[in-house]
Amino acid sequence: MLINKLRDVLREHQRASVQDLSLKLGMAPDALRAMLETLERKGRVHKLPAQTCGDCCKCDHDALEVYAWGAPGESPVSLHR
Repeated sequence: MLINKLRDVLREHQRASVQDLSLKLGMAPDALRAMLETLERKGRVHKLPAQTCGDCCKCDHDALEVYAWGAPGESPVSLHR
């Protein structure tokens, strides 16, 4: 299943942008977001605070939207459920 591949990539890398996940898994960002929301509801991943690189607004939103494996504040030891 694709959600299992997504889970495995995030477990391995600990965090990744939607853009990176899209390239790695060959999936559209919107399809990934739906799966990421499912994993987030289950407490498996969390979305990191929005990143900005300045005021130009030329950056791809998918590159700035980053998810991390585990619940917020979870120690790295408990990340491998």
